[in-house]
Amino acid sequence: MGREAAASEIQIKVDTRRGEDAAPPLPLQQVPAHERQPPFVDARPFRRWTTWLVPTFVVANIVMFAVIMYVNDCPKNSIKGCAAPFLGRFAFQPLKENPLLGPSSTTLDELGALDVQKVVGQRQWWRLVSCIWLHAGLVHVLANMLSLLLIGIRLEQEFGFMKIGLLYIVSGFGGSLLSALFIKSSISVGASGALFGLLGCMLSELLTNWTIYTNKCAALLTLVVIIAINLAVGILPHVDNFAHIGGFMSGFFLGFVLLIRPQFGWINRKNLPPGYAIPVKRRHKTYQYILWIVAAVLLIVG
Repeated sequence: MGREAAASEIQIKVDTRRGEDAAPPLPLQQVPAHERQPPFVDARPFRRWTTWLVPTFVVANIVMFAVIMYVNDCPKNSIKGCAAPFLGRFAFQPLKENPLLGPSSTTLDELGALDVQKVVGQRQWWRLVSCIWLHAGLVHVLANMLSLLLIGIRLEQEFGFMKIGLLYIVSGFGGSLLSALFIKSSISVGASGALFGLLGCMLSELLTNWTIYTNKCAALLTLVVIIAINLAVGILPHVDNFAHIGGFMSGFFLGFVLLIRPQFGWINRKNLPPGYAIPVKRRHKTYQYILWIVAAVLLIVG
């Protein structure tokens, strides 16, 4: 009898079925807001953008390289022969002159390469931007466009075409500007400054949105290694590392301004249905505001 009574008591305690005398649950309106359990909200925290600008940049650069080779017309203008003569008008300059499989430096200069003497002496400021769309050879353009696809598509999906387009152009301009300050004896072409700007903005985006990432340390280490390797390549002869550094710094500081993310708590508060409440979250962390202000000041002063 004692054992049966004990078993009966235990059975009653764990039984979750409601009897006739069970009190009904309180209506939602009578439960304090801070005690209500928010329902599951199936919503993405950030918008995913359709990628079209980065592929357009890639096509534009490739088309521009074809135009460069058409204008170059190696069989007609070169007395030392051409590489790949079967390409006819699109044949490359001799490898001793241009090992990157491309046009002559004269053609690049005519079409808008960065030439400090002309930028300063003849006030051809447009060369600071036009040189971004020119490439010294087939190897040069393919390497840069592959990098642009790998880096730019992910960024455009996350932040949209307006921000990434502005970052690309401003970083390219910043790279050209620093290059013009230090390299005055030769011309410079290529989208490397703009590409390094995208790398720079990836680093600043990771830092300013640090609290919303889970694998932050691994991502930071990987990104730093990639940046270090690319900057090390700039030590090689005939590579304009000043454009790399200028583009990287421009993209790095501009990333703090353009790529700042709101906190998840603030976003989830907007997605809750009426009648539920969670602790109030600010849109951004304090350190995000500080980084934004410092970066904006440096961009204006710089």
